[in-house]
Amino acid sequence: LLFLIVYLICLCCCKRDQDPETKRPHSCFVTWMAVTAGLICCAAVGIGFYGNSETNDGVFQLLYALDHANQTLTGIDSLVASTTLQMEGELEQHLARLNELLASRGDYVQTLKFTQQLASSIALQLQGLPAWRGVSADLTELSGQVAYVEYYRWLAYLLFFILVLTVCLLACLGLAKHSRCLLVMMLCCGLLMLVLTWASLAVDTAAAVGTSDFCVAPDKFIMNQTDDEISAEVVHYYLYCDQSLSSPFQQALTVFQRSLTTMQIQIQGLIQYALPLFPTAEKDLLGVQQLLNSSESSLHQLTALLDCRGLHK
Repeated sequence: LLFLIVYLICLCCCKRDQDPETKRPHSCFVTWMAVTAGLICCAAVGIGFYGNSETNDGVFQLLYALDHANQTLTGIDSLVASTTLQMEGELEQHLARLNELLASRGDYVQTLKFTQQLASSIALQLQGLPAWRGVSADLTELSGQVAYVEYYRWLAYLLFFILVLTVCLLACLGLAKHSRCLLVMMLCCGLLMLVLTWASLAVDTAAAVGTSDFCVAPDKFIMNQTDDEISAEVVHYYLYCDQSLSSPFQQALTVFQRSLTTMQIQIQGLIQYALPLFPTAEKDLLGVQQLLNSSESSLHQLTALLDCRGLHK
């Protein structure tokens, strides 16, 4: 802009009847100045394009991390809900029918009652796990907002840099043709670009100030933003994921595993000894066995999802 202003002043003040030989040094100086200014502008705009692309890539990495964390939390809630439904719904129905079919044998009925108590214990342990529905909803909303803002930010900067390149090219054309009208127009456009640049800088500074708490101390920021229903111990476990820290879910998962193993042993014994005496109980006994096998698979998945390494990463 300074170069264009100086050149316009010289162009307006110089005499048109100047000898051609005296114009050559001036023309050569202007050409080299224009080339230098053009290279500087192109380099600056190139850095802008690179920075815009890098920022876009970083935001997409953030969105991927948010979506992955959201899938993990949603998967935990889904497994807990489905396993609880199996223990409190489908399993109880099978056990109720088995109580009627095996009512003549008191020892078998006691086995079924013990199995029912273990199923209630598992459901109780699952109810003690934190529910992530609120956090999952917040992450979904945050991901959508970040994606929306980033799309228009990337597009706005892309159009802005293209506009800057266009102004530079038209300014070079005006220098080549010594067109006062075109140069004045490009000078006005350059001033507008300068205003837009400072405006974008103000927006970026405001965004940096707004996210400064998270950037300076992300752990403390996340601790302050977490739901009251989720204990500080759980948040601390996922934030730091230190091997020396014991999982807050270890006791619940251990009870789940032991109860499930005991139930499988009890049902296997009924299949082995009660089934030959009560053939009509085959369908319900096999149904219970299938539910227990499905619950064991859910237990392994739940253990992997509740481990801190996935969310911490």
